[in-house]
Amino acid sequence: MSEVTITTSVVPRSKPVRVKLRRINADIEKAYPPAEDAKVWWSRLKAALGTASSEFVNQTLFQLQTAARLPSSGISEIAVNAAQGMIESAKPKDELEAALVIQMACTHTAAMAILSRLGGAHGGDRHVAMMAGAASKMLKSFAVQVEAFRRMRAGGSQYMRIEHVHVESNAHAVIGNFGPAR
Repeated sequence: MSEVTITTSVVPRSKPVRVKLRRINADIEKAYPPAEDAKVWWSRLKAALGTASSEFVNQTLFQLQTAARLPSSGISEIAVNAAQGMIESAKPKDELEAALVIQMACTHTAAMAILSRLGGAHGGDRHVAMMAGAASKMLKSFAVQVEAFRRMRAGGSQYMRIEHVHVESNAHAVIGNFGPAR
């Protein structure tokens, strides 16, 4: 019996850009750099979102804070940084891609919040069914967003590969690109 050794290598990624949050009032917190130079941090945020616009970064941070608000509690810095990490891993090339990826991150956060409320199945059958339905819709929306992002990245091109063709005797076969019949 021969021995098989399988080795895997993990490509090291740089640490995602993170934010710290400082409470301004009950509903808003201001994002600031955790430990690095503010200008470097802001440049990293812009690069992570595929933008040159500071306004887009500000709006995104606000949207992530709003989406990361936990039920009956405040804004979760962990949730904001998790969403930011998800966005950065998608490497959006521009604001349009970033907007879709932000939606994906927010949809994921919302779906997980709904699913966490289902965990104990509290609230009776009707409440559980309603929450399960909401979770299902959110998860389906997430899958649709992922597919839209994939199509956006692929440029909408399609590829068809035919592996086997039968042509009967006395039949004709034509190979090539065809347009619509006129």
